[in-house]
Amino acid sequence: MRINKFVIGGVLILGAVVFLIWTATAASAEYFLTIDELNAKGPEMVDENLRVSGAVIGDSIQYDPQSLTLSFEVAHVPADNLAIETEGGLAEVLHQAVLDPSRARMKVVYVGPKPDLLRNEAQAIMTGHLGADGIFYADELLLKCPTRYEEAVPEQAG
Repeated sequence: MRINKFVIGGVLILGAVVFLIWTATAASAEYFLTIDELNAKGPEMVDENLRVSGAVIGDSIQYDPQSLTLSFEVAHVPADNLAIETEGGLAEVLHQAVLDPSRARMKVVYVGPKPDLLRNEAQAIMTGHLGADGIFYADELLLKCPTRYEEAVPEQAG
């Protein structure tokens, strides 16, 4: 009789642990998509946790220092490293993405201090969610400026 109580108790504890792990994983899961992929999925991605990457379009940057609201547009860049290298590297891919008006674009809104690296042709990696209005609301914003690093490499190597 005692063995049955221990077995039942153990199964209940194991079940509770599995349930907690599953809910924690589901709550923190996020999709990493390109702008083209996000546009293709459309409304089903509204309010999902997302990470999106794109090339910053410099002319679209607007910042309100009173409300700390930053808005800008990003253009689609491929996520495949082989494709990026084939097209001439990240700096060239970002440059072409900004120049090509036929590439998919997305408006981004971020509330916080304006990052120093926010400039034309920087790569923006944003974490947040897509609103029903089609605007991406970023909670986190990471910027990479590949031309800045490419210029520094010869100095470091020499």
